[in-house]
Order: sequence, then structure tokens, then C-alpha cells
Amino acid sequence: MQITVAALITRFMERLGLRAIYGMPGSHILPVYDAIYDSPIKTVLVKHEQGAAFMACGEARATRRPAACITTAGPGATNLVTGIANAYADKLPLLIITGETSTSIFGKGGLQESSGEGGSIDQSDIFRGITRYHRIVERTDYLLQVLRQATRILLSPNAGPVLLSFPYNIQKELVDADLLEAIRFVTEAPRICNSFAATEEMGRMIRAARHPVIVAGHGCFRAGAQGALQKLGERHAIRVATTLKGKGLISENDPRALGCLGVTSDGSAFRHIVEHADLIIVLGASFNERTSNLWDARLMAGKRVIQVDHDASQLEKVFRADLAIHGDIRAVLEDLLICLADFPAPPPPTYERAPVAPNFTAIAHLFDRIVERLPEAMIFDDNIILAQTYLKASPQHRYFPNSGVSALGHAIPAAIGARCAVATPTFAILGDGGFQMCCMELMTAVNYRIPVNIVMINNGTLGLIRKNQFQLYRERYIDCDFVNPDFALLAQSFGIRHFRIETAADVDRLFDAADLTGGINLIEVMWDKNVFPTYRSDR
Repeated sequence: MQITVAALITRFMERLGLRAIYGMPGSHILPVYDAIYDSPIKTVLVKHEQGAAFMACGEARATRRPAACITTAGPGATNLVTGIANAYADKLPLLIITGETSTSIFGKGGLQESSGEGGSIDQSDIFRGITRYHRIVERTDYLLQVLRQATRILLSPNAGPVLLSFPYNIQKELVDADLLEAIRFVTEAPRICNSFAATEEMGRMIRAARHPVIVAGHGCFRAGAQGALQKLGERHAIRVATTLKGKGLISENDPRALGCLGVTSDGSAFRHIVEHADLIIVLGASFNERTSNLWDARLMAGKRVIQVDHDASQLEKVFRADLAIHGDIRAVLEDLLICLADFPAPPPPTYERAPVAPNFTAIAHLFDRIVERLPEAMIFDDNIILAQTYLKASPQHRYFPNSGVSALGHAIPAAIGARCAVATPTFAILGDGGFQMCCMELMTAVNYRIPVNIVMINNGTLGLIRKNQFQLYRERYIDCDFVNPDFALLAQSFGIRHFRIETAADVDRLFDAADLTGGINLIEVMWDKNVFPTYRSDR
């Protein structure tokens, strides 16, 4: 049976398990849109293509499955760049489908042509550095190889964005409908040979330590190691700090939890490790700038170090380890529990977290109420600094910081994409500067009745820039302050509810009056632009 390439692409997406695709149509991609018309895949029309990429990123992070976006040629594709770069940095399985002018006019100056011929934009060059795989499919005779390679990357343990561009005429050509039967749509297991001998050595080092501390990163989420990590902490009283992306691996209300390690945190975990730890067990953490407290030498000084990662390139990338294990983190921890079965560890020393500063009372109270009043939630955060310290995340209250390339405006579309896929109360946290970069996507949520709560910090400034200019540039403020619209009227024009937060009492009224599960809400948190976090950004 012969079907069009457009129909085959649609079936390919169905076989990948895609339930939604985010994007904006244009004439060069309409054959694929027309094929999707008869598909169970839901299309979500965005207001800007960057929002489509961020929505797909949000869905991929929430589900840990491939997600997709679709655009036309030329500006439709180039508007995706920041979102794709974000997916590349976060190793997210993103499928990007774009259109292209017909091959017969390559090099002739076709409208929105990006073939690279005849002086036109070269789309391949634009995306080469931010995708794991990119092809303009100019013929159908190698389509199987292209789709097979795309599938392998999207379903691999080290996934990343895949961009496939289809010229208009190619989308309408006929191919064999059975072509997809030659592709294995199975998630690849990591090809790692765990060494029990190495795990036994890890166990001996823990037995010899007086105050071991685990630093757990996002690699633990990827390995599904939350349960084993929890058991290890409970049975052997090992304190656990997390990286920003690992926040919530264990409940931060657990007495063993040290909270987030990192330069933008309150410093409690850092101080505990520096003052007490004699063994650091690094699980799936890259020790980047945020986690390492700007690579502060005190963090590792005088301590033995164990590092476990499924990605060999991360081992000893930043520091030298006494024991480096290239292995599946969950399997290593499960073996470690066997090795330590008869080891009654003494309780570690106590520590005190920093108290809530008076200026942060309202936002801290908001985070507490989210955890207390909602059994589960997803939280996408562009601000990072406040939630890193005051949000007590857990496996039930999933925290998704704006990692990747840390693009402003990410939180709202990412939260929309996640909520489109997962029926869980969802929050986006961002400043008023970032809000105005992406607030039009709130109408996407309204159009498709996607419940989402936007927590917008209103201080009339780009807070990080103003903080840096205060700390490092003698208060020479330039291009950081701005005038905001009336956000209550803006919310009214969107047809959504607005709540203004100035005190902890306002937070309690919010939870009494708002539908935070099924509604679309703009929660405006008022903030003094001259109140700054204390950490410095001078590297």
C-alpha cells in the first residue's frame, strides 16, 4: 500500500507514542498538517514558534518520553532555535518537523527557502550545533535510514533533539506504508556492565567514613533511582544533598535532606559538607557552576570522593575521584544496599537551615502551601533562586528548574506543555521581565483549556541584572528597570483570574479562593526591586 510521505511522518509520530504536537502551520508544511487531521495526535497552535519548542521541552521533561513541535520553513524554523538549544543542553528527546520549499526551486530564491543553495539561508548550518541529528530529506530512497536514525536517538539513554525538514514536494510523494515495520520503536537500555567489585569497594569506603554525604543529581531521575536512594538514606542515615536539577529526589521535609547544594541556595548544604563530611558520594551530578558553588575548593578539600554516572564523559570532568564508577545508578545503589545489609550506620550530625528572611516571607509561605495543600504538583521555574531555598520539593512535588540554556520566558510554555500531557496541578514561576517575553502563550492555554498557574514576581526590573549592577558595578543601573502593564487588567483581557500577593495572609486567601487544579490563574507576587539575594555572580 502506498501512502504520502506526510502520512508516513504522521504514522511515525504515532509509533513514537506522541499524543500532541506543538506548532504553527505555514504553506510549506501543510501536507503534514493535513495528514495529522485524521490522526489521534492533538495539535496545539502556539502564538510563537519558540513557545512550541518550550512546550515540547516541558512535555518531555514531565513524561520522560519524546515530544514534538512542528513549523513551516524559514522564520518558522529559525524561531525554534532557542527552544531547541534548550533541549540540546538538557538532553531532551525532542522531534522537530519543519517544512521546506520544493526541491525544484532550490537555489532559485524561493519564498522562505532555507536549503543553503544559491545564497539562501542554510538551515543545516543553523541547527548543526544544537541537534543530535538533522536532515533535509530531499529524496525518499533513504527515508528509512533517516527515520531509523531519528528513532535511535530519540529513544536512547542520551537523547537529544532531532530535526527533520521535508521539502513541500517530498511530503506529497508516495512511499510504501510498511516502511515503518523496519524500525524498532523500543527504548534502548544503557549498555553498561556494572562491576559488583566496584560497588563492594564503594561499600567499604562508606563503612570507613564517619560522616558520608550523598550529592544526588538529575542522573538519579534519569535512572529511576529515587527508591534506592531513599532506602540508602533511611537504612544507613546518610544525609542527602541534591543539585538544582535533582531537587525533589527525596522529600526536602525528610530529616536526612540537606536541601540544594549550589551557589544560589541558602548555603546550608554547602556548609554541612564543608564542616562535617569526610566522604562525598556523587550520583549523576555534573558539578557544574551552580552545583559546585563556583568550583569552591573547600567543597572537596580533605574528603574522599566516589562518583557514579551512566555517562562516562561526566566522570572526573571537574574533580578527581577516589572511586569512579561508570554504571547504571539505580543498579549500583541496589547492589550497594546488599553490600551494606549488615551495616548499622550511626546518625550523622545535625544541622540547621537558614531561617526565612523577612523579605521572603510571602513567597516562602506560597511554596509551603503548595506542598501542604496539593498532594502533587509540577513546578516549572525560571527564577530558581527563591525556590531553590524555600520550596520543599519531593518526588510528588516535581521541580523543573530552567536549566538548559536558562532562557527567560521558558516557564510558561514549558508548564503548558507539561500540563497538556500530565493531569497534575502545574505552576510556572518567573519574573515580570520573563513573563513579558512569553505571556502571549497564556492564550494558548485559554484556547485549549489547559489549566496552569502563573506565579509572576513583580519588581519592575530584570532582577539578576540589577543585583549584579548593585554588587559589581557600583549601582550604575542601566537597562534593567521598566514599567509594567496593569496585570489585573491583562489577566481580565485573557479571560483568566488574577490574584495579588503581598503578605502571607494573601497566600492563604489565594488557596481559599482559587481553583489551582482546574483553572488558569495569574498570581502576581509584589517585590521590592532593591531586595537582592546575597550570592554573587562575578565569574
